[in-house]
Amino acid sequence: MKKKVVLAFSGGLDTSFCVPYLKNEKGFEVHTIMVNSGGFSKDEEKAIEERALTLGAASHTTIDVSGTYYDKGLKYLIFGNVLKNNTYPLSVSSERVFQALEVLKHVQKLGADAVAHGSTGAGNDQVRFDIVFEILAPQVEIIAPIRELSISRQEEIDYLAKHGFDFSWEKAKYSINQGLWGTSVGGVETLSSDGWLPEEAYPIQVTKTTPEHIRIGFAKGEPVSLNGRKMNPVDLIKELHAIAAPFGIGRDIHVGDTIIGIKGRVAFEAAAPLILIKAHHLLEKHTLTKGQLYWKDQISMWYGQQMHEAMYLDPVMRDMEAMMESMERNVSGEVEVEMRPYSFSVLGCSAKSDLMSSKFGSYGEMNRSYTGRDVVGFTKVIANPLKIYYSLNQDEASEVTEKEA
Repeated sequence: MKKKVVLAFSGGLDTSFCVPYLKNEKGFEVHTIMVNSGGFSKDEEKAIEERALTLGAASHTTIDVSGTYYDKGLKYLIFGNVLKNNTYPLSVSSERVFQALEVLKHVQKLGADAVAHGSTGAGNDQVRFDIVFEILAPQVEIIAPIRELSISRQEEIDYLAKHGFDFSWEKAKYSINQGLWGTSVGGVETLSSDGWLPEEAYPIQVTKTTPEHIRIGFAKGEPVSLNGRKMNPVDLIKELHAIAAPFGIGRDIHVGDTIIGIKGRVAFEAAAPLILIKAHHLLEKHTLTKGQLYWKDQISMWYGQQMHEAMYLDPVMRDMEAMMESMERNVSGEVEVEMRPYSFSVLGCSAKSDLMSSKFGSYGEMNRSYTGRDVVGFTKVIANPLKIYYSLNQDEASEVTEKEA
């Protein structure tokens, strides 16, 4: 019996090359799987299946993991207001582990001997895919033909043509990776430090110019309604993207450290993620205490870093998720957002647990919880430790006052 290999298949040139290569050169029975985390339509899913079977796959499976991707990943990126380097919402990098985990399930279901993917040896995705199998299924052989052969695009095309597969492989000027949490865009301009993408490089062009207001409802930190209409979070993300992206909202260029140790630069288009993160953050600032906000910032930065660098399976991630879940218990309310060409503003919010409640006073105007004399005593108490310090270290006190003067 032939050995079985499960190939993570997207229908692009690299994974298309892998099907006949694994079948003819390696002698495997090839079973393809396409894991849709929100970036493919039903028609695209069907076209990918047809291509896989035409190329010689023994079977093809399509799995939609959008719900799982949100429940186990995106929800916590919203809770954490995660923007890597204060810029990038992990649009594509957050998908890969969930795709790899689904491929692993398929490997186990078929009892396959090997797993394969079309990653090159130059990017992050090879690590994100490999690490799931290294950790959870070390007995399964990992095959990455493009990485192992260091093969060029033209050599892949020639190999496919030689085996009777004469598809059209026009190389697009820009590399587009579209998903539920945004779209990455790579091109010659992002290979240098001073380039920028032209308008036409972005998948969604600017067609809206008249400002619009929207209202986003949150329940315990999760987005649950749009303009008063209750929706599940996945559908809300999709609809918000459709409304906001034609304004050109959510475009930027991210520069960061890759898993493999070099700097990388990529453009992205992520209208829904940026609006949701900023709206959620505003609601948190009204409903969380100073201490909660401080610790949320600390764990969120590390959570995003771990997610980006393929360390989702580290148990500390579950610990951070539990802490964020706890902190979100009062983060419920509605946020109003104004959208306009290339920008948006988070205008304000309403929340039952708003700690800015006028019942206790208005900042800079009046208070109802204490008197002016209470403040005098309070200031004396908190000043006392430093009063003692500077009374014993007069030189430092003099330096401070001289600098201020």
